[in-house]
Amino acid sequence: MTRGAYMEVITVANNKGGVGKTMQCYQLATHLANKGHKVLVIDLDSQANLSSTFNLQIHRTLIPEWLIGDVTIEDVMVPSEGKGKFHKNITVIPSSRHMANLSKLLILSEGEIRKEAGRKERLMRLRLEQIPEGMFDYVVIDTPPMLGDELIMALVASNKILIPTQAQDYSIDGLEELMDTFEIIKETENSSLEFSIIPSMVNARRKIEKQRLEELAQSFNITPPIRNLVQMQESISLKRPICKMGKKSRGHQDYQKLWESLNL
Repeated sequence: MTRGAYMEVITVANNKGGVGKTMQCYQLATHLANKGHKVLVIDLDSQANLSSTFNLQIHRTLIPEWLIGDVTIEDVMVPSEGKGKFHKNITVIPSSRHMANLSKLLILSEGEIRKEAGRKERLMRLRLEQIPEGMFDYVVIDTPPMLGDELIMALVASNKILIPTQAQDYSIDGLEELMDTFEIIKETENSSLEFSIIPSMVNARRKIEKQRLEELAQSFNITPPIRNLVQMQESISLKRPICKMGKKSRGHQDYQKLWESLNL
């Protein structure tokens, strides 16, 4: 049974922090759940910001043990908590500072990993392929802001990668390393992997940002931008997703254009 036949896996990634990565994960997962889809959210970032946005704080995540096969997915999944009917459609695999032990565990389990998956990069894909058909429609993965094991495994396992990027020089320059990694994964492990760049936290009134967006669009497939609105920060702090705000809200309008462009 191939995972791609029944479940879409979307990773949100950038090897630079502070670009709105966790924001995009939260808005994507809640948007899909609000449409009635069953969504599995996986938080691979040891800072666990996405987990806490879903009102989940755990002392020790078992994600590393799940990936190497010591525990089952039932041991790591918990239901999302919060107001709103859409939460019943969201299941979370939360993170904690214990995620920092992943690299060490991968080294210690190298022999077993080679027998089961061939390479450690394939572990996430293998675990997701073991999920029973029909349990979830989508998997949304948040990754740490670095090119480590977590990000590589997520790329190998995904159908699509969304890359939030600020329209600023230092943020755009950081794309080069990530795109090199993307191309290597696409050529060696995951030929069907697609990516879209999401201009994030955009101030459209700044001429320099408009210019950078135009330059970005010449080189990459970019989505409609997400503006830097107060509503976005309120959405996270109040744990109220943009999809539940009124249709007249500018944040709602921005995300509606984004999801339509991505066919989500």
